[in-house]
Amino acid sequence: MTQGCDILPKGISSRMGASMWWFFSLIMTSSYTANLAAFLTKERMETTITSAEDLAKQTKIKYGTMFGGATMGFFKNSNFTTYARLWTNMEQAKPSVFENENGDGVKRVLKTRDQLYAFFMESSSIEYEVERNCNLKLVGGRLDSKGYGIAMPMNAVYRSAIDQYILRLQESGKLAELKTRWWKDKVEPVETCDEESDKEANANELALDNVGGVFIVLSVGVAIAFLLAFAEFLWNVYQVSVEEHITYSDALWLELKFAVKVWITKKRTKPIISDSTSNVSDTRSIAQRVIQAADSFIHLDVFDKISTTKKD
Repeated sequence: MTQGCDILPKGISSRMGASMWWFFSLIMTSSYTANLAAFLTKERMETTITSAEDLAKQTKIKYGTMFGGATMGFFKNSNFTTYARLWTNMEQAKPSVFENENGDGVKRVLKTRDQLYAFFMESSSIEYEVERNCNLKLVGGRLDSKGYGIAMPMNAVYRSAIDQYILRLQESGKLAELKTRWWKDKVEPVETCDEESDKEANANELALDNVGGVFIVLSVGVAIAFLLAFAEFLWNVYQVSVEEHITYSDALWLELKFAVKVWITKKRTKPIISDSTSNVSDTRSIAQRVIQAADSFIHLDVFDKISTTKKD
């Protein structure tokens, strides 16, 4: 297995094609290996925080909320083990992880290096901020579910009418439409966060633009190999026409038929019997000449004898 192969390309065209394919395979394999190594390295460097439970299990990333807000009260009064642990860590953290306003918490998240700070907010506020700043990321699901209400005086006569109208807006989808209009349609960045996230997700993917040059080199090399193979074929046809003593067109036709019939593995050569026949014919012609010469010599000898006798 490690000794290689003795079947090597001998023609110029086959060597050109094999060299181009070897170069193409080498570059593609090297690119894939380098890209895979970079992807695995970045994956190890990225944080693996996906929920509140992950935050509670580590101490490297600090987290906080707005001081005196409803979110702070939720953690402070929660009996759930994970949320109680989060509150204990926030309360004991030095320096303080609390901010006076949600906007200050967002600024702190953006300014903290290496993404080492997280800020808890209400889901509506977080969605609003994330839609307007692609450097922010919403992690995990909702910790609790609460609704908003409108404060009214006791026994207000218009409370029932307002309740019914709000229900109609909710059932007709008008509230969702209004949220989409003010949360997403009012965003003015040049690129939306979805496009930015897609770019980040595809940062480690090899596109055709990255390896297009290798395909061009392969195509040019294969084209040159085909041209060389065609030239070698024409030269071989010329040699066959000379050796077989046939016209170039006949030799070309025979070679094309042999090339098309791929199931034939043995090529028919010029019969040896033709050489034997020519030798026999040459021998016969020489023998006839010898006999004719001998016959003439005999007739000449007889004529000389007759002439001598007459003289005597």
